[in-house]
Amino acid sequence: MVTKIVVIGMGYVGIPAAGLLAEVDGFDVTGLQRRSSRSGWKIEVLNSGKSPFEGDEPGLDELIAKVVAKGTFRVTDDIEILSDADVILIDVQTPTDPQHVPQYLSLREVSANIGKRIKKGALVVVESTVAPGTTQNVVQSIIEEESGFRGGEDFDLAFSYERVMPGKLIHNIVNLPRIIGGVTPKGAERAFEIYSKICKAPVRTTDVLTAEISKTIENAYRDVNIAFANEMALVCESMGVNVFEVIEFVNELPSRMMHIPGAGVGGHCLPKDPWLLRHGLYEYGSWKLEPEIISLSRRINDQMPIHMAYLVENALNAKGKHIQGAIVTVLGAAYLENADDTRNTPAAALVGALIAKGANVRIHDPFVIGWEFGPHEILQDFKAAVTGADCVALVTKHNEYNSIDFDKLKNQMRTATVVDGRNFFDQKTLEGKGFEYRAVGKAGIRRTK
Repeated sequence: MVTKIVVIGMGYVGIPAAGLLAEVDGFDVTGLQRRSSRSGWKIEVLNSGKSPFEGDEPGLDELIAKVVAKGTFRVTDDIEILSDADVILIDVQTPTDPQHVPQYLSLREVSANIGKRIKKGALVVVESTVAPGTTQNVVQSIIEEESGFRGGEDFDLAFSYERVMPGKLIHNIVNLPRIIGGVTPKGAERAFEIYSKICKAPVRTTDVLTAEISKTIENAYRDVNIAFANEMALVCESMGVNVFEVIEFVNELPSRMMHIPGAGVGGHCLPKDPWLLRHGLYEYGSWKLEPEIISLSRRINDQMPIHMAYLVENALNAKGKHIQGAIVTVLGAAYLENADDTRNTPAAALVGALIAKGANVRIHDPFVIGWEFGPHEILQDFKAAVTGADCVALVTKHNEYNSIDFDKLKNQMRTATVVDGRNFFDQKTLEGKGFEYRAVGKAGIRRTK
């Protein structure tokens, strides 16, 4: 008997999940993707057996080609396929607005589409990260209202989050533990039967609220740890000390594991999930509680690109150059190395801060095509990006930047200044070649009284 699975949303979660499920004997998988100017092109690309991602994704190209050729995976924009689905996975984005309130337009829309078409006995799994309480209070409520069915009786519902990241999409789904929260134990068990076929690591089941909270706390925990490292980097800069040497010493103690500071925190999860946790607490908690540590950590991490802009200005001043009118080349538009994912990238905030200071900004990235944060064109020609520049500011440590010839770079630039947001370059080497060098968490800032 063939199990018909529909995966709604062909993004960084939906595509690898759909491909892995389509590889399982007895599963027939259809990806459901809105045909919009921004993402509708993915339909044809995937149906041709190719991955739409530009970054390095081990095994994904081969997997998509295999399941398309096998005939067990295809992509459509026809929502009527939901009527025949035995299992429906929801993998749409759940962003937050500038006030940190989750925007569930897509989630509500797909829930309504499911409710109008769901057949009795189907299983729905929310894989999108949501504020705790959302699966039952939003998704279940909408499906029940539109269908007239009862969740846990006429259809099953679960929440099961991915731990994917660009560069490790397949690896993380297959090899990291999976958490499943069911609205009922039966729903959790049905989801377990699906995921245990593609996951080699332990698959855990619990209730839906515990699973939702686990996801948001997991990412809030990492965000808080990064914020501590970032704040200590600023402390060390101010005191004229190298934070990376300090981290080495701290981490020699087995019970310590201090994180690495940098130009900012990006991606779809870390900048957003702490706010989802906070929102769920405010909406569905027994009393109002401000989670102060995660709120403060978010503010610290959001300030790091602004600090990068200050480092650029400081380095230029040391060379007798004003930032107003200076040409600054930002290296890396993606939030993560060797990927094309620009979601919540700190490069966007850095570009905005530099423009506010009067700089002329160029952006280079070997993987990103297009730019959604303004009119700036992404340059993929490194020489064109740096020629005549007064400063290069590294945000993303793409492998390509390992091979920079700094003697050549110095001749190409108008002013030899480098700002390193990822402790990527060797300070002594650059300073030996005559570059004015600044880095997050390192001594070298010259302040004027």
